Amino acid sequence: MPAAASEMLVGASSDFLTRFSPFNRMEPEALGFLAERATLAFHSRGSEILTPEMGQPTHFHIVQRGKVQARQLGPTSVTDYAAMTLGPGECFPIGAISAQRPSTNAYVAVEDSFVFQLPAEDFLKLMQMSPVFHVFCTQYIASLLNQSRQQLQSTFAQRAAEQQTMTTPLGQLVKKEPIFVAPDSSIRAALEKMSEMRIGCMVIADAEHKPIGILTQSDLLPRVVLPGIDLQRPICDVMTATPHVMSASDSAYDAALEMATHGVRHLLVVDSEGRLKGVVSERDLFTLQRIGLRQVRSSIEGADDLEALQRASRDIRQLALNLIAQGIGAEQLTQFISALNDALTCRIIDLARARHELYGIDYAWLAFGSEGRHEQTLSSDQDNGIIYVCPEGADQDALKNRLLACAKEVNENLAACGFPLCKGNIMASNPELCLTLEEWKGRFGDWIREPDPQALLNATIFFDYRVLCGNERLGDQLRAWLNRTAKAYSNFLRLMASNALQVAPPLGRIRDFVVEEDGTIDLKKSGARLFVDVARILALRADVASSSTVQRLRQAGTRMGMPAEEIAALIDGFHFIQLLRLRSQHLDTEHDAPGDNRINPDALNELDRRILKEAFRQARKLQLRLKLDYQL
Repeated sequence: MPAAASEMLVGASSDFLTRFSPFNRMEPEALGFLAERATLAFHSRGSEILTPEMGQPTHFHIVQRGKVQARQLGPTSVTDYAAMTLGPGECFPIGAISAQRPSTNAYVAVEDSFVFQLPAEDFLKLMQMSPVFHVFCTQYIASLLNQSRQQLQSTFAQRAAEQQTMTTPLGQLVKKEPIFVAPDSSIRAALEKMSEMRIGCMVIADAEHKPIGILTQSDLLPRVVLPGIDLQRPICDVMTATPHVMSASDSAYDAALEMATHGVRHLLVVDSEGRLKGVVSERDLFTLQRIGLRQVRSSIEGADDLEALQRASRDIRQLALNLIAQGIGAEQLTQFISALNDALTCRIIDLARARHELYGIDYAWLAFGSEGRHEQTLSSDQDNGIIYVCPEGADQDALKNRLLACAKEVNENLAACGFPLCKGNIMASNPELCLTLEEWKGRFGDWIREPDPQALLNATIFFDYRVLCGNERLGDQLRAWLNRTAKAYSNFLRLMASNALQVAPPLGRIRDFVVEEDGTIDLKKSGARLFVDVARILALRADVASSSTVQRLRQAGTRMGMPAEEIAALIDGFHFIQLLRLRSQHLDTEHDAPGDNRINPDALNELDRRILKEAFRQARKLQLRLKLDYQL
């Protein structure tokens, strides 16, 4: 072949490869080596490219065009088929060629395909030449995740900057419809409306909705209470006339300067016609700043009423956005969210206990489900319960009723802070979930000894518990008893395993993913749950005390002799699915919004699609381990 033509082919190969990871980050010398030695082969639809029967692979393959199906072979598979479709830029067989052993998969062209082939000896040389390629081959999913996080950080950093900049127009800070009264409204009516709407000031506006005055909470004592003003008098008699007004196009910086100059805490925002759009408070401007963990924690600990707790809850969501913008991984992010939600819940409990005079009672507040696993996302309802100790000679019914009354207030205040009441009534205010230690053992024991479908469902929720506040020893005693008892009933664990295999990873035979009718995948039901369910069973078998899915996989996997790199790949897969869930739960929506946990895989960039496929493949491997263990 003429030199010019050869150079053109090498250049075309390089141009193609640099569109995909890890080749887009590879050292120039290594990329040139790959492009020079790779040859392009054609495989017609239905033809076998590589099978276990072909022995040790002679080539490393990179799909250039078309689709190749990787089909798991062997006597056992988790589903009727265990396959994954590979598209342009994806490679095979990394594990087999690195270990110089036959492939465990069959690779078949599912449509006419062109595939780059690199001789095995050149593949091994390339791993030595390129640290980037070496990391990719030995830590495949971790390498992809790192690149994805960098992309995500860039995207969210811009979004966070937009939301936090002091150049934000005031019109964007006003989120609610304006609340105001007419100047002839009575003082009593205005105060009742302030109380009903939970606002710190009342705007007085004329018939054209143009503001003419304001009355703030700090005005009430000197102008209304101390003078003993008749509350039937019109609000215009006590309002501050000519309030500070700013245009919706003015910036947050302009508002901060106005507040500092005139010593006011509220500014009225009007549109171009002078009509009221809303109120911007000193607090609103504070939330534009980069909210830090210490600031949020401090605001939670200092909260002494529901309004302050609600502000802290909103700050937690803002902090989550900031952390994503800083490139924080899914495990740390969910831990931050859980830790702050824990602090918020404990503060709510402390305030309620003081009102119900429950000091001195030996109890533990339990968190179940995702909160119990330290895996709360931005769309979690509340699942909780109570363990308590009834002192000898005490009236148990009376004590339980006092705890239930306190728990009801806690549940309602958590709902007011954005954690919806559990539709299934899995809450501490439910008498069935406010039990002594012996009663909890009896409840758990019934489910283990008679594992009907409802008992198995209960186990998936309640066995993922932890003590959020109170006496941790009560939770530890229950956990030790639970692990001991579950291990003694092999049929229970076998049925739990069978349940865990009911949902298969949504990997398609031809298409990359199996999607629902609306074209989406539920990342909770068909993603995270696959890891969570298996990790729970492994923890019961291996006597792991942790309720966290990641810690269960780490500790149980180590005790069962799983290779460290296999455990790391499983955890990386789980983390990526959790991160996608957080990204789908828009930070400016309510908890439990209809679209939460759902993603359209076609809307993902190519890198994230590849990682999602690999994450589902890790879930499939985890399920296969369970299937083999229990011969299901």
